Amino acid sequence: MRLPSGKLFLIALCALTSVLAIAQAPQNVVDALKAADKSIDEIAAIPADQRTFDNTLGAFDWVLAKVDIDTSLTVFMQFVSPNAEQRASARAADELVSEWFIGVTKREDLYRAIKEFADKKPSLEPDQQRLLDHTLRDYKRAGMMLTPGNRARLQEIEVELSKLSIEFDTNIAEDPTKLFFTKDELKGVPESVLGRLSQSRGLYMIGMDGPTYGALQEHCEVALTRQKAWMAHKRRAAKNVALIEKIIKLRDEASDLLGYANRVDYEIETRMAENSKAVAEFYAGLRPLVRKKAIQDMAEFTAAKRSHLGDYSARLNVWDYSFYKNKLLKERYAVDSEKVAEFFPMEAVVKGLFDITSQLYGIEYRDVTASAKDLGLPLWHEDVRLYEIYDTATKELLGRMYTDLYPRDNKYNHAACWGLQPRRVLPNGTVQKPLTALVCNFTKPTADRPSLLPHDEVETFFHEFGHGLHNVLTQVRYASFSGASVERDFVEAPSQMMENWVWNKEVLAKFSRHYQTGAPLPDALLDGMLKARRLGSGIETEFQFFLGQMDQAFHTNPTGSVDTTATMMDVFSTTMLYEPVPLSFYHASFGHLTGYQGAYYGYMWSLVYAQDMFQRFEELGVLSPEAGKYYRDKVLGRGGSMDAIAMLVDYLGREPKMDAFLKHLGLSGDK
Repeated sequence: MRLPSGKLFLIALCALTSVLAIAQAPQNVVDALKAADKSIDEIAAIPADQRTFDNTLGAFDWVLAKVDIDTSLTVFMQFVSPNAEQRASARAADELVSEWFIGVTKREDLYRAIKEFADKKPSLEPDQQRLLDHTLRDYKRAGMMLTPGNRARLQEIEVELSKLSIEFDTNIAEDPTKLFFTKDELKGVPESVLGRLSQSRGLYMIGMDGPTYGALQEHCEVALTRQKAWMAHKRRAAKNVALIEKIIKLRDEASDLLGYANRVDYEIETRMAENSKAVAEFYAGLRPLVRKKAIQDMAEFTAAKRSHLGDYSARLNVWDYSFYKNKLLKERYAVDSEKVAEFFPMEAVVKGLFDITSQLYGIEYRDVTASAKDLGLPLWHEDVRLYEIYDTATKELLGRMYTDLYPRDNKYNHAACWGLQPRRVLPNGTVQKPLTALVCNFTKPTADRPSLLPHDEVETFFHEFGHGLHNVLTQVRYASFSGASVERDFVEAPSQMMENWVWNKEVLAKFSRHYQTGAPLPDALLDGMLKARRLGSGIETEFQFFLGQMDQAFHTNPTGSVDTTATMMDVFSTTMLYEPVPLSFYHASFGHLTGYQGAYYGYMWSLVYAQDMFQRFEELGVLSPEAGKYYRDKVLGRGGSMDAIAMLVDYLGREPKMDAFLKHLGLSGDK
């Protein structure tokens, strides 16, 4: 089947999507896609003897980049806009753009044009050859070699998957779950937390946002309240159970059409792991080591619960973990998380992040929030800030970064970084600058207190900032390789490496300050935090195993028909030491299921490389500009312009090793 040309754009689009989606999508998105289709028609029509890299592959790369530039902010509003109508319009835009991208991968005329160029065996520079190779690979993976009938069915599946994934994510973001408790039921929850909660008829309203839910789990002495909150949190977006099962079935059908045994093999083919066997071996090698630490953790936490309750037959439940971890921190290590947060007001953390990364990477930040309108960039809420990032030596603008840091209703409710616009060097030498957005849900300021971040929120902020810098400090020519456009099981390495800075005395001394007195974090408190760093690390690592192996189990069933709740319970039983909890749906609100598709293992996989890369900073100094410049040039600047493993070997000067990773988890001799 030959797909229609851009001249019949609207007819083709109606065949791919609903009239409603077109009607709801903003006109700028429809116009951008029409223009892109026209450009692709022009690429396909170039005579064979006039075809070059620049007018074919280079031009196609720019068309895709231009679609991102023209539509991404509109689509992004579904995750952050306070306006329901704008969110709905953004979802319609997302549906339209996703279906357009799917359609592009099925265009025979464009594929023939690219193949025609490839058959000339042109002499290309390394990044150009990589772009050509990846484009041909991606066409094969998109079904270009299938029969017309199978290709048409694959396209139907991909369009339906796009719609279902948007619905899945929306159900999580807009889940309305709220609980109401008396003050007695919230015994132990600090007044600083209670003071920011809404009240009705003497009851406190508990939302499922991270700061509120996390504070209740850490501090509430009433086990039944913790249990109710935990169950509500794990039953959010329950309608997603049926959705994810439909998604998994469709993914399996698509993978089968393409000749893969399952979705995991399809997804991992283009990643560092290369196949599911490597992932299975990775988990198999780690699990015995981690289980030993998890057993020690479970014994320690269970003993704390029994001592606290005076009940020496008590078992540790999953909703007890945060409470008894907090209790052990206070009693054994003299670390009070509420007191620690007083030394991390948001203003100081932001300044600290800017100062540290400026020193490391030779960059400077300028707040241009007031000029956003002049830059043609929207501010969707009063909490949003916009920064420009410049190279200190050359004064060149490198890119821009949004921050949207506090929770609100209907906003994306975790922490994430969006690459909104890629870097691209244009034929005339001008550079399209990258734009990225950090979306978080940190503790909000109140009338009498600024936003005070618990240390784990500081760590999360550094993590997401690592993603942001990966997007902004890229120096690639082609948009396809911009920033975090790397293998998916490497993408978390720069962000996880960035977490190490919040555990370093020298670094914390630079920006921790009490929100009232300005005093730095006391040495005694910091020493306790450092000693307690691996408290519960076995249990927490096994939880990551659970998520990764649940994701794998969902996507390796031979039939594609998965009872996800039963499978989730089975995986929980084999990876965790807790008893599984009936009627809980971890997977319904696990947003990574739509993006990772059997490859969530990448979080743990990339942590190996994160810790290995960080060793250079430990050797040269965590604030060493020399180490920072080397890392910026060798890793961040290169984006996805070369294989991640080759980039790592070049950066490390050797093959990657697991030693630093095992040390990080507390599984080596160096404690």
